Amino acid sequence: MRKPISKTTRKQKLLSEVEEINLLNSWIESQKPDCGSNPMSLPPLPSKAPIGRVDPTSFSRYAGATRFADLPISKKTKDALRQSKYTDMTDIQRACLPHALCGRDILGAAKTGSGKTLAFVIPLLEKLYKERWNPEDGVGSIIISPTRELASQTFDVLRAVGKHHNFSAGLLIGGRKDVEAEKERVNELNILVCTPGRLLQHMDETPNFECSQLQVLVLDEADRILDVGFKKALNAIISQLPKRRQTFLFSATQTKSVQDLARLSLKDPEYLSVHEKATRATPNRLKQTAMIVPLDKKLDMLWSFIKAHLNSRILVFLSTRKQVKFVYEAFKKLRPGIPLKCLHGKMKQEGRMGTYSQFHEKATVLFSTDVASRGLDFNQAVDWVVQVDCPEDVASYIHRVGRTARYQSEGRSLLFVMPSETKMLEKLDAAKIPIESIKANNKRLQPVSGLLSALLVKYPDTLPGLAKRAFITYLKSIQNHKDKEVFDVMQLPVDEFSASMGLPMTPKIRFSNHKMKSKKPLELSPIVEPESSDMENALETPREELDIGDSEAEEVERGLLQINDAPTEREEEGRQIADIMPATRVLKKKKLKINLDRPLGTRKVYDEDGNLVDPLARLAGPSDPSVLDGLQDKKEEFHKRLREEVKMVDKEDKVKDRQRRREKRMKEKMKLKRADAEEEEDDDSESEEEPSDNRSHKKSKIYFDSDDNGEREEKKDKAGFIADPSYIEHQQALALKLLDSMHK
Repeated sequence: MRKPISKTTRKQKLLSEVEEINLLNSWIESQKPDCGSNPMSLPPLPSKAPIGRVDPTSFSRYAGATRFADLPISKKTKDALRQSKYTDMTDIQRACLPHALCGRDILGAAKTGSGKTLAFVIPLLEKLYKERWNPEDGVGSIIISPTRELASQTFDVLRAVGKHHNFSAGLLIGGRKDVEAEKERVNELNILVCTPGRLLQHMDETPNFECSQLQVLVLDEADRILDVGFKKALNAIISQLPKRRQTFLFSATQTKSVQDLARLSLKDPEYLSVHEKATRATPNRLKQTAMIVPLDKKLDMLWSFIKAHLNSRILVFLSTRKQVKFVYEAFKKLRPGIPLKCLHGKMKQEGRMGTYSQFHEKATVLFSTDVASRGLDFNQAVDWVVQVDCPEDVASYIHRVGRTARYQSEGRSLLFVMPSETKMLEKLDAAKIPIESIKANNKRLQPVSGLLSALLVKYPDTLPGLAKRAFITYLKSIQNHKDKEVFDVMQLPVDEFSASMGLPMTPKIRFSNHKMKSKKPLELSPIVEPESSDMENALETPREELDIGDSEAEEVERGLLQINDAPTEREEEGRQIADIMPATRVLKKKKLKINLDRPLGTRKVYDEDGNLVDPLARLAGPSDPSVLDGLQDKKEEFHKRLREEVKMVDKEDKVKDRQRRREKRMKEKMKLKRADAEEEEDDDSESEEEPSDNRSHKKSKIYFDSDDNGEREEKKDKAGFIADPSYIEHQQALALKLLDSMHK
């Protein structure tokens, strides 16, 4: 059992930490690099040079150092780095750490796999350590990552490097159900590693959660977080953070936009791009190749490549989530002889992390969207990066191929380029990306289209729908790319592409020519038709049969795909009508749009003399006092007339109301009297044996007096006739005489 720490030991430890902090502050202040300088331009320190305090008045230089031990950082951080086998610094770490330790804002750009995570984790820990941060102080630092996997990876590095510190850290990412547990503990955390959505959720929903004392903000993969997709969430987060803070932005492709920097309140940031002057923008150990592959041959080429590399770890990038699901399900049923996995943004967090960890263990093919292209380190496990679909720009290409050849390892990449996308190769070459063009060996090509057709027949409930959705979403992604020099949906062989996926018929699609103009008319495929004048802006296949994903309503609403046709005069007129009238087939609930391009009103107003009058002048009041007095008299007369009319109507309403209430009372009285009369009749019929004198005291009713008396007299006569004994004896005697006469 460990002995409790005594007060003396605790006091000595406290004094030693204070002394260390004072020493580090003096060291940093005396040897801090000049603003705007690159520490990598300085020569490294001699191997046997003293570290730290050289004499009572001077310290050793740390700008240009190559080892973590030469930096002015705490002993706790140095011990954790040594135990994690981090001894030498990479280029981005050598450039950023001296400036970051001085408290300056950093814009860091470096190749993928160059160690950017440690470049912001170390100064973050040192900042909180020198401020003597503790759990009671709340949130001191926030690290924002664009994806859950990257946030989890950063959290693991933070735990390894900061394990000797007393800070509390937490991982806040989506896809987990323990939100309530997070709300209970998030106020006690000092360091948050999170995604933008989950952080904003806690800012909006968690009571007493605030970041007013924030010291350090880190944006990992900053270019992605500053993009349009995260713009709304990031603006909401930044609005709740203090402006006086230290900010780090790191990415492989960094931004210099003044607008973006102003949003983050950066003050004289240090822009450090260690590979900006390098001869190549990708890692030196990465061998990159490209292959011209027609659209309808991509799946055949991918299947042949997988069959030829059954002992490799292959990361396959596709444009959309629907493509990933279709290719994964189809190839899994074909059993290529190697385990298959898929990774996309709609998977649950447990499944995503399970796939991420299983990919490390053995040779596997991982089909993924761009969710796996940012920052993920597969522990040097990726042998091949295959890009079946061309990336939308050079930055996306760099991030994709950066999943292999990380740090000191080697890797290979293969890019499938369609004949219409060859300009992308020119753009990559201009960006200092050495890529070699190769040709496929058609003799070793294994066609898979026939097998896919058989699979669609064998599994009619799942695969046909996946194939159709993959077809639609791919065309959508091509059309939505901004670089129209590379991506032109009208040049795609859609019939052949549909057949290569095993579809028996090509889904017929109607395109929207909204806001698109072109000088040259385009020849369209018979399957790809422009939108007709009746605004049938919908897919030919019914909605139930052709689901195009979560954003289908949005796609149909803005026109799934667009054509660069110059609109005719008739089409322009139909478009103006369409702007205010939604299509009736699909867009029954679509909001009406305001047509900003419609002509302005041309109504003209003339006075009594025929002179043109400004319409706004009619709204102005008269300025002549006599006219104003006349208007006041008319106003009073009008109000008086209204009051008289109201009084007359009020009298009529009162008379009608009295008459209505009188009729209502009369009906109620008649109803009660009718009920009483019926009750008296029942009493008379039940008491026939009582003497007639006993009923004489009952009062006759006013409205039924004559009828009652007649009935009563009639009943009395009948009762008296039946009750007379002499009459009965007389009748009996007559009956006996008649009987005797009959027998004689």
